[in-house]
Amino acid sequence: MNDVVLLGIGLLTGVTTVLFGFGGGFVTVPTVVWADAALGGDAIRVATATSALVMVVNAGFATAATPRRVLRALRSSGLLLLLLAVGAFAGALATHHSPAALIRWAFVAYLALTVLDLLLRPGFLRPRGPVEAADRASRPLPPLLGAPVGAVAAFLGVGGSVMTVPAMRRAGHTMAVATALANPLTLVIALPAAAVSLSGTVSAEAAHPHLLGLVDLRAAAALLLGALPVIAILRRHPPRVPDRVYAWAYIALLVLVTVAVVLAG
Repeated sequence: MNDVVLLGIGLLTGVTTVLFGFGGGFVTVPTVVWADAALGGDAIRVATATSALVMVVNAGFATAATPRRVLRALRSSGLLLLLLAVGAFAGALATHHSPAALIRWAFVAYLALTVLDLLLRPGFLRPRGPVEAADRASRPLPPLLGAPVGAVAAFLGVGGSVMTVPAMRRAGHTMAVATALANPLTLVIALPAAAVSLSGTVSAEAAHPHLLGLVDLRAAAALLLGALPVIAILRRHPPRVPDRVYAWAYIALLVLVTVAVVLAG
């Protein structure tokens, strides 16, 4: 996969970062698996590691551009953020010692189960009550969710938004606010995951000139070059999308990424 294609996909990760709070993880993982297919079984490890680094930059940039009134919804979430980081550190370490097939198929299974949950369980497409105003704080995520969310997110390289967005949506946030709040939560998860990834190694027969630890720097640079300008533009001029359409688009993207990862094998 050449740099022009990676740059184009970077543009898409910029869109998903702002609109869906993904930070790039769900798009980056299948992209880097394709780009580094020559690494064989190590491709999925490199993909999750590269995804973590991309998410640190994307989510950090998006968080910095998020209105303070929106971020105030997390003002009492210190314990949650700490446990997210601890879980992410453990999940990133687990990636280094797990079979590549396990990581890949766990990624697919998790996304498939999430799609089913969003479609069948009330609260995402069919809110239990009126959705609260975009600038009103709703119930924060339970702190005890932090460690498992962080661990699974870092293990799969997805940043956690696929867990946090539905939870915040069911807590009463609009899609716009839930996805905006996913970026600081993703940043907390991606930082320790990226630090662990930079210290990892691939097998000797899978040597790659652009790797730093487990991170493909060439792919990460191309993806970020495409993503950052898009994040800046969309944060300054956010599109107005009806809430229900927004929720369906979130599910559709999860389905698309699930199919992409299956085909990448």
